[in-house]
Order: sequence, then C-alpha cells, then structure tokens
Amino acid sequence: MRLVGRTPSTSSIRLALCGALLLLYVLIVLTATMWPTPLDQNYASAIERVLSVLHRHGLPEWFGYSKLEFSANIAMFVPMGFLLSLTLPQRAWWSVVLLAPAFSGGIELTQGAFLEQRFASVLDVVANTMGGYLGAVLAHALRALVHARDRLLLESLATVRRRPLR
Repeated sequence: MRLVGRTPSTSSIRLALCGALLLLYVLIVLTATMWPTPLDQNYASAIERVLSVLHRHGLPEWFGYSKLEFSANIAMFVPMGFLLSLTLPQRAWWSVVLLAPAFSGGIELTQGAFLEQRFASVLDVVANTMGGYLGAVLAHALRALVHARDRLLLESLATVRRRPLR
C-alpha cells in the first residue's frame, strides 16, 4: 500500500458543516440586504460617535463613514468566499471568481429595482467581490496548510512502517 504522495480524502464532515454554514450565511445576508430599509438608517449618529471616539484614539481622520461602510461590505463577503471555497471541490476554485460578484450584483440589482429606500451601488459590488475573493484566498491557504500537514503525517506513518522491529 502506497501512502506517500496519496491525496487525502475529502472530509464529508467538512462538506456538511461548510454547506450548512454557507446556507445560514446566505440567509442572513439576504435578510440584511433585502430588508426594506437600510439597517444603519437609525444609527447614523451612534456610528458617528463611535468613529469620533476611534479618531481620538488614533484612527486616521480620513477613515470616515464611507470607508467604514466599504470595509463592512468587504467583511460581509469574506465568509461567503471562505465557505464556498471549502464547500466546492478544490479544482472548482474559479467558481468563486464568478459567484462572488454575481451574488453581490444580484443583491444590488434587486435593491435598485424593488426596494425604494435602498439604493444600488457599484462600489458595494466591488467591496463585496473583494471580500469574497479574500475569503477564497484564506480558504485556499487553510487547505494548503491542512494538505501539507496530512502529507507529513502520511510520510511519517510510512517511515514508521518501514522500520525493522528490534
């Protein structure tokens, strides 16, 4: 039996867990983005107060509400890229390149067409896509680390099996 060089098997637990988390994530994002009114609508003054405190404690003044919103849009899509990349087979990594902007674009088009108090923004699609890609890169790095660990483990098992008994 040849252990070294063998590709580790796919984890059905990982697929089930990531698939369930991805579904939950999509439901949460759709609820937040398809809500008739912006979620931050009644919190503008609280957000400005928090930014003011952060500015007093070293956050650069140029980082204001629009930068915070852009950053939040990036952060919102990191889990999508991460979970989607771990749910799909590794050879299908390129799907995230298409699905992240498509999902974000669909959200923005729906907001612009059907939700009067929401507005569509190309900048949101850019930020969301960046977040999806960042999540995919993180998932790819995690997979590489796990596969390297598994290869080392398989090599050490093969070495132990080759040693003569004393």
